Amino acid sequence: MKKNVVVVGAGMGGLTAALRLAREGFRVQVLEARAEAGGFASGNVYEGFAFDAGPYILLDQPGLEWAFAAVGQTLSEHIDLRPIDHVYSVASPGRPTVDIYSSDAATARGLEQVWPGSGELYLRFVHKTGAIETSLRPLLYGSAPGPLSMLGGGRWRHAGFLLRSLQSVLVESRLPQAVVDALSIWTHVAGQRPEEAPSPLAFVPALVHSVGCFYPKDGIRAIPAALGKAAVAAGVEFRYRTKAAKICTDQGRVTGVKSAEGEEFLAGAVVSDCGIATYLELLERRESPSQQRCEKLPLQSPGVCAYLAVKGKMEAPYLRFLLPGGDERCRVLIRPAALNPEEKRGEWYPARLLGPMDHAKAQRMGSVGQVEYLEKLLEEEWWQEGIDEYRVLARRTPAEWGAEFSLSRDSMNPVMTAKFMREGRLAHRSPDVRGLYLAGSATHPGQWVSFCAISGVLAADCLQKDFA
Repeated sequence: MKKNVVVVGAGMGGLTAALRLAREGFRVQVLEARAEAGGFASGNVYEGFAFDAGPYILLDQPGLEWAFAAVGQTLSEHIDLRPIDHVYSVASPGRPTVDIYSSDAATARGLEQVWPGSGELYLRFVHKTGAIETSLRPLLYGSAPGPLSMLGGGRWRHAGFLLRSLQSVLVESRLPQAVVDALSIWTHVAGQRPEEAPSPLAFVPALVHSVGCFYPKDGIRAIPAALGKAAVAAGVEFRYRTKAAKICTDQGRVTGVKSAEGEEFLAGAVVSDCGIATYLELLERRESPSQQRCEKLPLQSPGVCAYLAVKGKMEAPYLRFLLPGGDERCRVLIRPAALNPEEKRGEWYPARLLGPMDHAKAQRMGSVGQVEYLEKLLEEEWWQEGIDEYRVLARRTPAEWGAEFSLSRDSMNPVMTAKFMREGRLAHRSPDVRGLYLAGSATHPGQWVSFCAISGVLAADCLQKDFA
């Protein structure tokens, strides 16, 4: 008889872990505090408009295909992915707008028209980083890759690259500063400075041009929905609206999970898709190395979000970023109807306005200050260009994200700094508690939907190896 396994959290990592284990004969129960699976990758409906809750773009189709295959599924049979041509633009005061397309040639031509000579520099940059990414990609599919994993396939040649910051890699490209800022926009979204960000973030432009960017026909939310359906078919038991309050242990070994209502779920192993909350909230407080480490990690805020219905032109690009300058974080307008015209309702289209925030600043602001900050963003004119009329259907602040998604300290996960990546992410196999395994963005390079899905597979494989 295979052991009972309890999975805490039905996010992307929890779903793939549950499905992987169920297919191997384990009895799996998933405890999810919300009424549906998916975590940040789930969705909401406001006044008939369907919205994704969090992620808004798929940058790693091969990684997601790998995760689906690992749980016995074929991505293309479940998800209709639509390619994005004009991926994003970045505007900033006093500088030309930078446009990034799926085609490296089209992107380079646009840059060349504004900054002569930059087109060739850009192509050289993406070709170089793309080659490094291809060499290092196998590391994504292994748990806790270490120095020995660098020996195969000539990966040792890129060890120096991995020790660098994103800023140093971009400076070396000799691209104009406006272009550098546009290429590092994802660090602004994550609430970190390019000089603190890990060098692999430089792979994003190369992935945009080689792998491509996609958006599912039915939204990002369709991905966890497909995995959840497959998990039920494989025998996984889901307990929704069941919030885990404690991971129970005895003499350093997991014995089960207790819910907030006091219900006990006995288990020989637990997979937690709760990130740092695993050590800071779910385990009994003790001075374990992992708990001490989690206390010190810089955290990422989910920021503020306005869910909109808009009238007007829904033309490319799909994502419109604004970099205000100074210490201000970027803002981004997300327009799914630019890719999926069928999302139109009469003359109205859905859109989202996101405002990333520094975690410490958001905490100092409190819930009232966070609401005021979102109202300030809504009053800005840049995002209203081409929009004749809009309605705010719903709002979310960090405090509201935290309450709805049971976020530890109103944070999504630790910021993936270069230091965090060099020291090693949270281990899929807990070094402190036997029978405890972790999935989710804190155990992999970042918050991408594909990374979270991969993390669940790797956590499940660690568990299966221990209980084989």
